[in-house]
Amino acid sequence: MTLVGFSCIRCCASYPPSIAIDSRGCPACRDAAPANFKPIYDSPVDLCSIAPNAPRSLWRYAHALPCSPKDAVSLGEGQTPLVKAARIGPALGARNLFIKDEGRNPTWSHKDRFSTVAVSLARSQGAKVVATASSGNAGASLAAYAARAGLACVVATFGGSATAMLAQIRKYGATVLPLANKMERWTLLAEAATRYGWFVTSPYHAPVIGSHPLAIEGYKTIAYEIVEQSGGIAPDWCILPVCYGDALFGVWSGFQDLYAQGAISRLPRLVAAEVHGSLAQALATGSDTLEERSPAFDSLAVSIGAPRSTYQALKALRESSGCAVPLSNDGLVKMQERLARDEGIFAELASVTPLLALARLREEGVIAPDDHVVAVVTASGLKDLDRSAGKAEHETIFHSTDEAWDWLGRNAAAVMVR
Repeated sequence: MTLVGFSCIRCCASYPPSIAIDSRGCPACRDAAPANFKPIYDSPVDLCSIAPNAPRSLWRYAHALPCSPKDAVSLGEGQTPLVKAARIGPALGARNLFIKDEGRNPTWSHKDRFSTVAVSLARSQGAKVVATASSGNAGASLAAYAARAGLACVVATFGGSATAMLAQIRKYGATVLPLANKMERWTLLAEAATRYGWFVTSPYHAPVIGSHPLAIEGYKTIAYEIVEQSGGIAPDWCILPVCYGDALFGVWSGFQDLYAQGAISRLPRLVAAEVHGSLAQALATGSDTLEERSPAFDSLAVSIGAPRSTYQALKALRESSGCAVPLSNDGLVKMQERLARDEGIFAELASVTPLLALARLREEGVIAPDDHVVAVVTASGLKDLDRSAGKAEHETIFHSTDEAWDWLGRNAAAVMVR
């Protein structure tokens, strides 16, 4: 496919492929209600033409992405497992729950689907520096793909980001710039894009419309894989953690591609597991403008902790007849531990919010017990151990096997099969 332009996802105005992607979105909408772009291609997406020798990565769907496979900067991302949640699903009242484990990507998060496309485009356009504003996952991912491509990478972040993720970013050789004022990250990136031509992948203007629209196309492959791994069937529900809705909108675009092509007979309903409730409020009031919420607490789910989401997320929820579920810190760590113990999947705190949202929707009768549900777990629990593990307990050292057996005898419940 060849990119022939962009259209505004709100007003549908068309623009040439040469329009500047400057984080402000559609020029016609930006003053009143800004909205992101969606790419326009010269031909419909053809998902039936996967070559027999296609790579075992998301680049098997290269014909649905905005750059050529020969330009691809890849670390083997995508093709993550779709796991039947045989224990935690029934416990939550959802017998047909499946978990899409995006923590199995090269940098342990779904952001790799975005970064592989972003860095491929940046290198093909001659960029020397890629940059992002990130609390962790996006920065770590972009840094890894920049290293793979031989490009410099700058990550503007803020105090309070998960230390494990910041360490990961630095290990990939990226420059980390922590700023006390979060909004100054955007000022810095806007100046860098204008003055030095940095390829900036994240939002850097307010109000946020979403990230680079071409790189968001990488998230479509989550939907393609879910359907392929489900034998050509779309789920009834697909639940994701949502901040600015890049993945939510990308996944929805992927399902729309499949439906338009006749590969699936129905579209799933989407659920946004969010923190501060801007999407839930907009859905409840019928507003097209998302209001910035005043955070009532410091969220442990730092990856999705923004006080306002985007129109692209709202559009995906409305078009799919979906819903948004605001969640607090209550139950986050317990659900993380439960998922790890019951299914062997250790997920980032933000990534278990879909399971908490599922539990809420089951209680309310919105999701039926036999509905086919896919929860997208977006990142590994190794990413925010400093937030989830708590203070380390004193570890008992056994000086003989007799001591170990004695302890086991006194703590039999700790090793019994649940």
